[in-house]
Amino acid sequence: MSLFSIDPKKCKRDGICAAECPAQIIIPSDKKSFPSLLAGGEEFCINCGHCVAVCPHGAITLAAMPLAACPPIEKDMLPGAGALKHLLAARRSIRSYKKTPVPHKLLAELLDTARHAPTGSNKQQVHWMVFQKPDEIHGLAAMVIDFMKMMIPVTADEPAVRRFQRVVNAWDNGRDRIMRGAPHLILAHSPSDLSFPEADCAIALTYLELYAYARGLGTCWAGYFTGAAGLHAPLIKALNLPAGHQCYGAVMLGYPRYSYHRIPVRNEAQITWR
Repeated sequence: MSLFSIDPKKCKRDGICAAECPAQIIIPSDKKSFPSLLAGGEEFCINCGHCVAVCPHGAITLAAMPLAACPPIEKDMLPGAGALKHLLAARRSIRSYKKTPVPHKLLAELLDTARHAPTGSNKQQVHWMVFQKPDEIHGLAAMVIDFMKMMIPVTADEPAVRRFQRVVNAWDNGRDRIMRGAPHLILAHSPSDLSFPEADCAIALTYLELYAYARGLGTCWAGYFTGAAGLHAPLIKALNLPAGHQCYGAVMLGYPRYSYHRIPVRNEAQITWR
Protein backbone atom coordinates (compact mmCIF):
# COMPACT_ATOMS: atom_id res chain seq x y z
CA MET A 1 0.00 0.00 0.00
CA SER A 2 1.26 3.49 -0.83
CA LEU A 3 2.38 5.66 2.08
CA PHE A 4 -0.24 8.26 1.20
CA SER A 5 -2.99 8.76 -1.33
CA ILE A 6 -4.22 11.86 -3.10
CA ASP A 7 -7.84 12.56 -3.98
CA PRO A 8 -7.56 14.09 -7.48
CA LYS A 9 -11.00 15.66 -7.16
CA LYS A 10 -9.94 17.65 -4.08
CA CYS A 11 -6.24 18.33 -4.66
CA LYS A 12 -5.54 21.88 -5.88
CA ARG A 13 -1.84 21.17 -6.52
CA ASP A 14 -0.84 24.11 -4.31
CA GLY A 15 2.25 22.34 -2.90
CA ILE A 16 1.40 23.02 0.75
CA CYS A 17 1.78 19.38 1.80
CA ALA A 18 5.24 19.17 0.23
CA ALA A 19 6.34 22.47 1.76
CA GLU A 20 5.30 21.41 5.28
CA CYS A 21 6.54 17.79 5.28
CA PRO A 22 9.23 17.65 8.03
CA ALA A 23 11.04 14.82 6.25
CA GLN A 24 10.79 16.52 2.83
CA ILE A 25 9.68 13.28 1.16
CA ILE A 26 6.74 14.69 -0.80
CA ILE A 27 7.62 15.81 -4.32
CA PRO A 28 5.73 19.04 -5.10
CA SER A 29 3.08 18.96 -7.74
CA ASP A 30 3.13 20.84 -11.00
CA LYS A 31 0.40 21.76 -13.43
CA LYS A 32 0.40 18.27 -14.92
CA SER A 33 0.82 16.03 -11.87
CA PHE A 34 -0.21 15.59 -8.27
CA PRO A 35 2.15 15.43 -5.27
CA SER A 36 4.09 12.16 -5.13
CA LEU A 37 6.41 10.28 -2.81
CA LEU A 38 10.17 10.60 -3.07
CA ALA A 39 11.84 7.30 -3.97
CA GLY A 40 12.53 5.45 -0.71
CA GLY A 41 10.55 8.03 1.19
CA GLU A 42 8.81 5.45 3.37
CA GLU A 43 12.04 5.04 5.34
CA PHE A 44 12.06 8.65 6.42
CA CYS A 45 8.36 9.26 7.12
CA ILE A 46 7.77 9.85 10.84
CA ASN A 47 3.98 9.52 10.48
CA CYS A 48 3.45 12.94 12.05
CA GLY A 49 0.34 13.72 10.00
CA HIS A 50 1.48 17.21 9.05
CA CYS A 51 0.51 16.63 5.43
CA VAL A 52 -2.99 15.55 6.42
CA ALA A 53 -3.40 18.37 8.92
CA VAL A 54 -2.13 21.19 6.71
CA CYS A 55 -4.07 20.42 3.51
CA PRO A 56 -7.00 22.87 3.45
CA HIS A 57 -8.86 20.70 0.94
CA GLY A 58 -8.80 17.32 2.73
CA ALA A 59 -7.11 15.86 -0.31
CA ILE A 60 -4.33 13.76 1.24
CA THR A 61 -4.62 10.67 3.41
CA LEU A 62 -1.81 8.75 5.10
CA ALA A 63 -2.12 4.97 4.94
CA ALA A 64 -1.80 4.76 8.73
CA MET A 65 -4.00 7.81 9.36
CA PRO A 66 -7.46 7.81 7.72
CA LEU A 67 -8.89 11.26 7.14
CA ALA A 68 -11.98 10.33 9.17
CA ALA A 69 -9.74 9.75 12.21
CA CYS A 70 -8.41 13.32 12.01
CA PRO A 71 -11.13 15.73 13.21
CA PRO A 72 -11.09 19.27 11.88
CA ILE A 73 -9.77 22.08 14.08
CA GLU A 74 -12.69 24.04 15.54
CA LYS A 75 -11.30 27.56 15.62
CA ASP A 76 -14.14 28.91 17.75
CA MET A 77 -13.06 26.50 20.52
CA LEU A 78 -9.47 27.73 20.62
CA PRO A 79 -8.74 30.09 23.55
CA GLY A 80 -7.69 33.61 22.74
CA ALA A 81 -4.17 34.76 23.57
CA GLY A 82 -5.37 36.65 26.64
CA ALA A 83 -7.25 33.67 28.07
CA LEU A 84 -4.36 31.30 27.45
CA LYS A 85 -1.80 33.68 28.96
CA HIS A 86 -4.02 34.08 32.03
CA LEU A 87 -4.32 30.31 32.46
CA LEU A 88 -0.55 29.86 32.20
CA ALA A 89 0.10 32.60 34.74
CA ALA A 90 -2.65 31.51 37.15
CA ARG A 91 -1.66 27.83 37.43
CA ARG A 92 -0.14 26.99 40.81
CA SER A 93 1.69 23.94 42.14
CA ILE A 94 -0.71 22.38 44.62
CA ARG A 95 0.58 20.93 47.88
CA SER A 96 -2.69 20.49 49.79
CA TYR A 97 -5.25 18.05 48.43
CA LYS A 98 -8.71 16.84 49.28
CA LYS A 99 -8.98 13.11 49.86
CA THR A 100 -11.63 12.84 47.13
CA PRO A 101 -10.33 10.55 44.36
CA VAL A 102 -10.41 11.75 40.78
CA PRO A 103 -12.82 9.66 38.67
CA HIS A 104 -11.12 7.13 36.41
CA LYS A 105 -12.82 8.66 33.36
CA LEU A 106 -11.27 12.05 34.08
CA LEU A 107 -7.83 10.54 34.66
CA ALA A 108 -8.12 8.82 31.29
CA GLU A 109 -9.16 12.12 29.71
CA LEU A 110 -6.02 13.81 31.06
CA LEU A 111 -3.79 11.15 29.55
CA ASP A 112 -5.71 11.20 26.27
CA THR A 113 -4.98 14.92 26.04
CA ALA A 114 -1.32 14.57 27.04
CA ARG A 115 -0.67 12.08 24.22
CA HIS A 116 -0.87 15.01 21.79
CA ALA A 117 2.32 16.50 23.22
CA PRO A 118 5.18 16.68 20.71
CA THR A 119 7.96 14.09 20.93
CA GLY A 120 11.35 13.87 19.24
CA SER A 121 10.93 12.55 15.68
CA ASN A 122 7.31 11.79 16.61
CA LYS A 123 8.39 8.61 18.43
CA GLN A 124 5.39 8.87 20.79
CA GLN A 125 7.16 6.70 23.34
CA VAL A 126 5.92 8.39 26.51
CA HIS A 127 4.44 5.70 28.75
CA TRP A 128 2.32 6.31 31.82
CA MET A 129 1.87 4.70 35.21
CA VAL A 130 -1.08 5.91 37.28
CA PHE A 131 -1.25 5.22 41.02
CA GLN A 132 -4.78 5.41 42.39
CA LYS A 133 -4.47 3.90 45.86
CA PRO A 134 -3.43 6.31 48.66
CA ASP A 135 -1.82 3.50 50.67
CA GLU A 136 0.41 2.55 47.75
CA ILE A 137 1.36 6.19 47.15
CA HIS A 138 2.20 6.54 50.85
CA GLY A 139 4.38 3.44 50.56
CA LEU A 140 6.27 4.99 47.65
CA ALA A 141 6.81 8.14 49.71
CA ALA A 142 8.22 6.01 52.54
CA MET A 143 10.78 4.55 50.14
CA VAL A 144 11.85 8.05 49.13
CA ILE A 145 12.30 8.92 52.81
CA ASP A 146 14.46 5.81 53.25
CA PHE A 147 16.55 6.96 50.29
CA MET A 148 16.98 10.41 51.82
CA LYS A 149 18.10 8.90 55.12
CA MET A 150 20.73 6.93 53.20
CA MET A 151 21.90 10.02 51.31
CA ILE A 152 22.20 12.45 54.23
CA PRO A 153 25.45 10.98 55.65
CA VAL A 154 27.15 10.79 52.23
CA THR A 155 26.04 14.10 50.71
CA ALA A 156 28.65 16.87 50.65
CA ASP A 157 26.20 19.60 49.65
CA GLU A 158 25.26 21.06 53.05
CA PRO A 159 22.17 22.99 51.87
CA ALA A 160 20.88 19.76 50.28
CA VAL A 161 21.50 17.88 53.52
CA ARG A 162 19.50 20.48 55.44
CA ARG A 163 16.62 20.23 52.97
CA PHE A 164 16.62 16.44 53.14
CA GLN A 165 16.72 16.52 56.93
CA ARG A 166 13.73 18.86 57.12
CA VAL A 167 11.74 16.55 54.85
CA VAL A 168 12.71 13.52 56.95
CA ASN A 169 11.87 15.34 60.19
CA ALA A 170 8.46 16.29 58.80
CA TRP A 171 7.83 12.66 57.87
CA ASP A 172 8.80 11.48 61.33
CA ASN A 173 6.30 13.98 62.74
CA GLY A 174 3.48 12.73 60.54
CA ARG A 175 3.71 15.25 57.68
CA ASP A 176 4.28 13.94 54.16
CA ARG A 177 6.35 16.41 52.14
CA ILE A 178 7.03 13.82 49.43
CA MET A 179 3.52 13.15 48.09
CA ARG A 180 1.68 15.83 50.09
CA GLY A 181 -1.30 13.56 50.68
CA ALA A 182 -2.24 13.59 46.98
CA PRO A 183 -4.73 10.84 46.08
CA HIS A 184 -2.98 10.13 42.80
CA LEU A 185 0.52 9.98 41.34
CA ILE A 186 1.10 9.97 37.58
CA LEU A 187 4.51 8.82 36.40
CA ALA A 188 5.94 9.27 32.89
CA HIS A 189 8.52 6.77 31.69
CA SER A 190 10.20 6.06 28.40
CA PRO A 191 12.85 3.85 26.79
CA SER A 192 16.17 5.37 27.82
CA ASP A 193 17.79 4.79 24.43
CA LEU A 194 15.68 7.40 22.63
CA SER A 195 17.18 10.71 21.60
CA PHE A 196 15.28 13.00 23.98
CA PRO A 197 13.28 10.93 26.51
CA GLU A 198 13.62 13.53 29.29
CA ALA A 199 12.19 16.29 27.11
CA ASP A 200 9.45 14.05 25.71
CA CYS A 201 8.21 13.12 29.19
CA ALA A 202 8.55 16.66 30.58
CA ILE A 203 6.52 18.15 27.74
CA ALA A 204 3.84 15.47 28.05
CA LEU A 205 3.60 16.02 31.81
CA THR A 206 3.28 19.76 31.19
CA TYR A 207 0.41 19.16 28.78
CA LEU A 208 -1.21 16.98 31.43
CA GLU A 209 -0.87 19.45 34.28
CA LEU A 210 -2.12 22.42 32.27
CA TYR A 211 -5.18 20.51 31.15
CA ALA A 212 -5.66 19.25 34.71
CA TYR A 213 -5.81 22.86 35.90
CA ALA A 214 -8.39 23.65 33.24
CA ARG A 215 -10.46 20.72 34.57
CA GLY A 216 -10.40 21.96 38.15
CA LEU A 217 -7.58 19.70 39.34
CA GLY A 218 -4.26 20.49 40.98
CA THR A 219 -0.81 19.07 40.33
CA CYS A 220 2.70 19.35 41.68
CA TRP A 221 5.87 17.89 40.22
CA ALA A 222 7.15 15.09 42.44
CA GLY A 223 10.82 16.00 42.31
CA TYR A 224 12.06 14.03 45.31
CA PHE A 225 10.26 10.95 44.04
CA THR A 226 11.63 11.34 40.51
CA GLY A 227 15.18 11.65 41.80
CA ALA A 228 14.89 8.53 43.91
CA ALA A 229 13.06 6.56 41.18
CA GLY A 230 16.26 6.24 39.17
CA LEU A 231 18.65 5.52 42.04
CA HIS A 232 16.99 3.72 44.94
CA ALA A 233 16.90 -0.04 44.28
CA PRO A 234 13.82 -0.85 46.42
CA LEU A 235 11.84 1.90 44.70
CA ILE A 236 13.03 0.81 41.25
CA LYS A 237 11.91 -2.73 42.07
CA ALA A 238 8.53 -1.54 43.35
CA LEU A 239 7.84 0.47 40.19
CA ASN A 240 8.76 -2.51 37.99
CA LEU A 241 9.08 -0.46 34.81
CA PRO A 242 9.60 -2.31 31.52
CA ALA A 243 13.18 -3.30 30.75
CA GLY A 244 15.16 -0.37 29.38
CA HIS A 245 12.68 2.21 30.65
CA GLN A 246 13.37 5.01 33.09
CA CYS A 247 11.16 7.37 35.06
CA TYR A 248 11.66 10.88 33.68
CA GLY A 249 9.09 12.70 35.76
CA ALA A 250 5.97 12.42 37.87
CA VAL A 251 3.22 14.66 39.22
CA MET A 252 0.98 14.43 42.24
CA LEU A 253 -2.63 15.04 41.30
CA GLY A 254 -5.95 15.62 43.00
CA TYR A 255 -8.58 18.19 43.87
CA PRO A 256 -7.01 21.26 45.55
CA ARG A 257 -8.00 21.82 49.15
CA TYR A 258 -7.72 25.59 48.74
CA SER A 259 -8.36 28.04 45.92
CA TYR A 260 -5.90 30.67 44.72
CA HIS A 261 -7.05 34.23 44.02
CA ARG A 262 -3.99 36.16 42.88
CA ILE A 263 -1.13 35.77 40.41
CA PRO A 264 2.15 36.23 42.31
CA VAL A 265 5.09 38.24 41.00
CA ARG A 266 7.78 36.41 39.04
CA ASN A 267 11.28 37.53 38.09
CA GLU A 268 11.69 39.29 34.79
CA ALA A 269 12.63 37.03 31.90
CA GLN A 270 16.40 36.72 31.52
CA ILE A 271 16.94 37.31 27.82
CA THR A 272 19.94 37.69 25.56
CA TRP A 273 18.86 39.23 22.27
CA ARG A 274 21.09 38.35 19.30
